[in-house]
Amino acid sequence: MTEDGGGADLIPGLDDVPRVPAGKARQAKGPAGKSGGKAPKKGARRPAEERPVARVAVDMSLPHLDRPFDYLVPVELDGKAVPGCRVRVRFAGQLVDGFLLERVEESGHDGKLLYLERVTSPEAVLTPEVASLAREVADRYAGTFADVLRLAVPPRHARVEAEPIKEPAEDEPGEAPADAGDPWLEYPAGASFLNALAEGRAPRAVWTALPGPEWAAAIARAVAVTLRAGRGALVVVADGRDVARVDAALSAELGEGRHVALTAELGPAERYRRWLAVLRGKARAVVGTRAAMFAPVADLGLVVLWDDGDDVHAEPHAPYPHPREVLALRAHRAKAAALIGGFTRTTDATVLVETGWAHALAADRARVRRAMPRVRYVGEDAQLARDAAARTARLPNLAFEAARRALEEGPVLVQVPRRGYVPGIACGRCRTPAHCVTCQGPLALPSSHAAPYCRWCGRIAGDWHCPECGFFQVRAIVVGAKRTAEELGRAFPGVPVRTSGREAILERVGPERALVVSTPGAEPPADGGYTAGLLLDGWVLLGRPDLRAGEETLRRWMNAAALVRAEAPVVVAAEGALPAVQSLVRWDPVTYAERELAERREAGFPPAARMASLTATPAAIRELLADARLPDGAEVLGPVPVPRQPGAEGPEKERALVRVPRAAGPALARALKEAQGVRSARKATETVRVQIDPLELI
Repeated sequence: MTEDGGGADLIPGLDDVPRVPAGKARQAKGPAGKSGGKAPKKGARRPAEERPVARVAVDMSLPHLDRPFDYLVPVELDGKAVPGCRVRVRFAGQLVDGFLLERVEESGHDGKLLYLERVTSPEAVLTPEVASLAREVADRYAGTFADVLRLAVPPRHARVEAEPIKEPAEDEPGEAPADAGDPWLEYPAGASFLNALAEGRAPRAVWTALPGPEWAAAIARAVAVTLRAGRGALVVVADGRDVARVDAALSAELGEGRHVALTAELGPAERYRRWLAVLRGKARAVVGTRAAMFAPVADLGLVVLWDDGDDVHAEPHAPYPHPREVLALRAHRAKAAALIGGFTRTTDATVLVETGWAHALAADRARVRRAMPRVRYVGEDAQLARDAAARTARLPNLAFEAARRALEEGPVLVQVPRRGYVPGIACGRCRTPAHCVTCQGPLALPSSHAAPYCRWCGRIAGDWHCPECGFFQVRAIVVGAKRTAEELGRAFPGVPVRTSGREAILERVGPERALVVSTPGAEPPADGGYTAGLLLDGWVLLGRPDLRAGEETLRRWMNAAALVRAEAPVVVAAEGALPAVQSLVRWDPVTYAERELAERREAGFPPAARMASLTATPAAIRELLADARLPDGAEVLGPVPVPRQPGAEGPEKERALVRVPRAAGPALARALKEAQGVRSARKATETVRVQIDPLELI
């Protein structure tokens, strides 16, 4: 974890910080910087007798200071200053937080060492495994150690730390019978995977799950087998609703009190309480959202990531690590098993299979056909319903009839790509998109009787007229979930219509007849499964200007269709010749992912190549690229202007992309981090935002 800082005096920008780099030289000197001479004055601080030098990771995000610093441990803090504890130190004349990484006998610094000011808490919250992982993640994403630690270790809650420690139950979970209820028996390699876990080995699999709700029970069974083998398990899912499903499955499989669930909704105190239970070894299994990827599970034996293509997994804070990469690193370092699963397969997971890092785990085609719904497709403008009510609801006749028959047996799921009422409008005559005259933001309709408003600045545009033809009436470009629910209510009178979206997400629906209109990702499961599914406005998802548009569309469609009963109808409103639609009809996401990866390899796009996104003013980007010693074969694309966000102030920003072969990814991250350090040492006023392998490239 430590780095040699012997050349710190040659680094610009260190004139105002203590010269206490970590290193290896002679015995650390006393507080006055002299090895002999007069006895210390009365009341003067004295260093500890054993291992008096503490190497501290200071909470500073400056790239050129991204290394440990040496401090003296005073004798009065000798018992509290343990590796992994939180400390306060004086740095550049200010008191700052830090983590004590280790204590050693000697320091490589020739001058005077400062003392630790105090130990904030003697609790060793930073384990050696997480510390070394954080260092590797920081280097992988061209970030700093301090930024990763902010993601890995939650803020301290003193009252929770002082609570008495509850001892866990001593009895172990019983043996799970391998009967017909075992979800892994549905997969030819499922039993082999569980046997490897039971024997303490480290199998790695990319799992294409069968449609249905059994995925949570399958994860719980794998966790139980790992715990019976004497090792810990970590499960990362996309959102709180998935956490609740896996939490319930783990409780049923393991019993109460043998695992913890970590989500942001818990609040700081309860979250820290559960995190401490994991740290102290009172819980050996964890399920949570992306923040749980650094959970300090002891003797980690299994990492699980569900639905790795969900963009909710993307970390919005620097250095923007993805759980797929972090968990893969943890599995490699801890010699643990890895399970990356979902109803679909991402191109990133396909790379893991192609390189041999993981093996494919899927059911055979006969079992898939028995479990999948029956998918049919219709064009957007063709096959419009002859029935007047169906035409009003913009449903093709095939979708209308499927919903009408299915409602006799239970609920029907309707997926709409956009939330709101009418989120996009255009001129009723020439179809020119309607924009705000103040900020040029898109106009939308909040309800059937409201005036258009700007989605950026909120201005009411009641007097809008088309700048091209002067027409003052508007039409819908795309219809949102609320408008769809209103139309379906007219088309199916007497049928309850429920909506699920960002404003209010339904947790679950009953088996009674109802129309459930949902945006992607907010679909609630139904008791017994939906009797039919309608996937509307497919062109909105497929037409997005995004490299991952097809892959993401298929993921959203299959996640929704997986909630429908086996062999029940699913109608998708999209052109049948499109590869994503054909993959949905055949329920074959693996072939689609392999084809998509091959096309990206030809075009030089991730994950076949590695890319870095640089966002800042043009001058800052030019300066960073001039300082960066990019690896051979690096290609700089752009820069191009970045669209200004509503209400944003300051200078215009641009974005440049740096592309390298996949094998040169570590060299690219290292070059950009060194260049960031040079700019930081020069005290550059502007920070360049560096993202390695960003999700959005277009």
